[in-house]
Amino acid sequence: MFKLDEFKELVKDYRDVADFLVVYIAEAHATDGWAFVNNVEIKRHQTLGDRLVAAQTLVDLEPGCPVVVDDMSDVTACKYGSLPERLYVLQAGKVVYKGSKGPWGYYPSEVRTFLEKMN
Repeated sequence: MFKLDEFKELVKDYRDVADFLVVYIAEAHATDGWAFVNNVEIKRHQTLGDRLVAAQTLVDLEPGCPVVVDDMSDVTACKYGSLPERLYVLQAGKVVYKGSKGPWGYYPSEVRTFLEKMN
């Protein structure tokens, strides 16, 4: 959420040359776990329904692109090593950019630079 505005600008600026997608995964900072102060009130997901409700919080903030939800086995998070968050660029089904793990390695500005070079 910390860099959501920067991500939204990236989506807005590059929506004509790239398709964006957010995959909502397990909540990294659930309020009934390891949480940040003043974080959004989201508890650990016990069911897919819990995860869908939590994802709606992000949808309501209008990220500018579709939001899909990882299943409860966390197959996407495991495959892409994305807990708590990570940015990727895929081209023709292959990863061409893999950002560092967030939150400290989550830099939409790096994706911007990468897309500028590709464009």
